[in-house]
Amino acid sequence: MRILVLGAGAVGGYFGGRMVQAGADVTFLVRPKRAETLARDGLRIRSRFGDAQLAVKCLTQGQLKPEFDVAILTAKAFDLPSAIESIGPGVAARGCVLPLLNGMAHLDALDRRFGRERVLGGVAYIAATLSPQGEIVHLNDFHRLVFGARLPSQAALCAQISSAIAGVNFDWKQLDAIEQAMWDKWVLLATLAGITCLMRATVGDIAATRSGEKLTLALLAECAAVASAAGFPTPEAAIGNYRGMLTQKGSSFSASMLRDIEAGGQAEGEHILGDLLARARSFSVAAPLLEVAATHLEAYAARRLREKRD
Repeated sequence: MRILVLGAGAVGGYFGGRMVQAGADVTFLVRPKRAETLARDGLRIRSRFGDAQLAVKCLTQGQLKPEFDVAILTAKAFDLPSAIESIGPGVAARGCVLPLLNGMAHLDALDRRFGRERVLGGVAYIAATLSPQGEIVHLNDFHRLVFGARLPSQAALCAQISSAIAGVNFDWKQLDAIEQAMWDKWVLLATLAGITCLMRATVGDIAATRSGEKLTLALLAECAAVASAAGFPTPEAAIGNYRGMLTQKGSSFSASMLRDIEAGGQAEGEHILGDLLARARSFSVAAPLLEVAATHLEAYAARRLREKRD
């Protein structure tokens, strides 16, 4: 199985690199400057699960041919249109796309471009960043990837992916109910991003305040209510785990969206919070805290655009 990974950044580079370590046939689609760095230094990973410096195969856009069985997509949501155009020429006629974006809205765009029968479901659980020197730095204690078929006809292809990544140095699982897993992560991420961006603080800092835990859990309840209305109720065991993670005293846990904002960069507010709010409204689910959080990110985006024009 030939695997194409879009980019060799924090998420795609980490999981793709671990696949290379295990002997999978992986090629990275990268920009010319990143290709030069990888040719000179290799793909470098720093992680508590083991550091690595790997010689990897790379292509730039003009070199791409329709010869890949699966294209793994780890782009930020706001880069989705350009990401779709980038990987399109590389996906074989019977190939598929495995997106690891957060939320659900990207599925509609990918289905329109490739056809629903060629778009799998997937979720990545990792905190990582790309250093200024081009090194992938793994920031937390988990590195997990789950994927699965959205249609019965995709089951055989998913089994082939499982065989191709057997023995990798990260946790993974092929799931039958992949869209449930995607919704479960969306509930957690929308709560985490919403509250940490609103408060400009980590989970531990918010938990140290008088009302932080109450507001965090209220936002979690709203996000979970939307998922339930959509037909994907978050399992109670997961909710219990989320409550602990999101209210842990002293925790340095925060959303990457907060880091994006603090750096003055583009954020995935519309894809993560705005889309969830739109679904809440369509289901007539009351979500006042989610509305505040989504509006906060919308206002940040509007201000950033205005300042860019000025």
